[in-house]
Amino acid sequence: MPLRGKPTTEAEKIVFRHEAELPPMTRSMGTVLINKTGSWRYLRPVYEEKTPPCRDACPAGIDIQGFVDMLARGEPLEAWRLIRESSPLPGVCGRVCPHPCERSCNRGEFDEAISIHALERLAADRALNEGVGEEPRAPKEEERVAIIGSGPAGLSCAHFLGREGYGVTVFEALPRPGGMLRVGIPEYRLPRTVLDKEIADIEALGVSFQTGARIGDIGELADYDAIFVATGAHKSRSLNIPGEDAAGVIPGVEFLKNLNLGGKNQAGERVLVVGGGNTAIDAARSALRLGARTTIVYRRTREEMPAIEEEIEAALAEGVDILYLATPRMALVKDGRVAQVGLIKTELAEPDETGRRRPVEVAGSEFMIEADTVITALGEAPDLSFLPEHAGLSEEPREIDGTPVFGGGDAFTGAGTVVHAIASGRRGARAIISRLAGAGVAHEPPGPVVPFESVNTACFARQPAVRMPEVPVAERVSGFAEVNRGLPLTDGLEEAKRCFSCGVCNLCDNCLIFCPDIAVIRLNDSYEIDYDYCKGCGICAVECPGNVISLVEEER
Repeated sequence: MPLRGKPTTEAEKIVFRHEAELPPMTRSMGTVLINKTGSWRYLRPVYEEKTPPCRDACPAGIDIQGFVDMLARGEPLEAWRLIRESSPLPGVCGRVCPHPCERSCNRGEFDEAISIHALERLAADRALNEGVGEEPRAPKEEERVAIIGSGPAGLSCAHFLGREGYGVTVFEALPRPGGMLRVGIPEYRLPRTVLDKEIADIEALGVSFQTGARIGDIGELADYDAIFVATGAHKSRSLNIPGEDAAGVIPGVEFLKNLNLGGKNQAGERVLVVGGGNTAIDAARSALRLGARTTIVYRRTREEMPAIEEEIEAALAEGVDILYLATPRMALVKDGRVAQVGLIKTELAEPDETGRRRPVEVAGSEFMIEADTVITALGEAPDLSFLPEHAGLSEEPREIDGTPVFGGGDAFTGAGTVVHAIASGRRGARAIISRLAGAGVAHEPPGPVVPFESVNTACFARQPAVRMPEVPVAERVSGFAEVNRGLPLTDGLEEAKRCFSCGVCNLCDNCLIFCPDIAVIRLNDSYEIDYDYCKGCGICAVECPGNVISLVEEER
């Protein structure tokens, strides 16, 4: 292949005087620089990074392709640092996030989605095991911000404010920080060492935590320059049936809180859990570990259950029974304690405001089930009694007694997942910084999302995803040790290499190799196109694995 050099002079041109001098096959006998084929071009290839669908689906906007690429290059700690640019809780999210990113992963259309949540956990676990954390720093801004609640939204807001140097104090009513991460999620899903480490990283930014500090009136925080309300949703909704005031009928949040804070066992021998969300699954699997025969009753079918699919499957594997299309009508009480629950069968009608089909009772289908403990998990509501009566419920700031008050997390969005709360806390921090600094916070809009059809799958071999090893069922139901063991580093690096790198150049050299005009030039960590010789054939765009090269119409 001829090398690039100075333009050819007239004397260096190769001229064939008759047919016998032609080579036996088409080949370059000299430089190609004499023929500036760029003049033929009506389409111009340009390198244009786009948004991977995984990142587009992540509520926190984590640079997923970026940290996965770092893992593929054997840099787990750099991957951890990159995640923390968007989320302060990679160890938490690597365990409890429902990972919508994986459902959007283009690789899932080819063979199997990248195990993104397992890779996020791998990066966080590596930082934990090697003792790598946030470097301690002191606040440098004069303004002070109060945060009410230390769940994922409050922690996220504190993290991003602390990184910018604001003085932040987090007020938590519970005896330890973490909110529902600490009291609502069992140890077998989220070990406390992981949560404690990531809270310590936030503390190292200069953030202070005051625990056992319930705010009775927001006026108590009038000395602060801004307030962020992130109290979450801790009030359980009632069943509204006769007998639910009896002993043995326990709200799911209270059951988990008592268990996680003090190890208190409130489960009897026969436990009935009412609901189909994550709280219901967590309560049922916890009760099972406490030795109870456990049944979940849910008024819809499995397809409508809002709980994480993997958690439902784990509950069934461990021995939890799920009774679908039924709902409680009454609790029968014996000697002051629930003894049986009267149920009625349901069937699904037209969709309601949530988009799920509405359950309706089937007349004459009543039946009884024995239970000495009923755990209610019908959803939770926020307690905002410390706010003025007409303060409003939204993420939009409002002035209360001259102090700007911002809100976030489940209390204001109702999203109900850790990653949505993290995203809400980050938005809150941006809004507070914008208000206090008197200027907007720069936020680069995302580029177009790469569809699967734009990926050059010919560059990839089919390969199944790596599965995270688990503790065997017979062993794990006897205690609260973590079920998922995490990926070994070698497996994680191989899994990371499966990434298509959608919309982001991975320096594969395809454009360089396939360019017929030798118009692509390789720099250290990028490419450029010599438009004097690029004729716009589009081969580079077709051969690009991740749709990083776009063809745009040439301006004349």
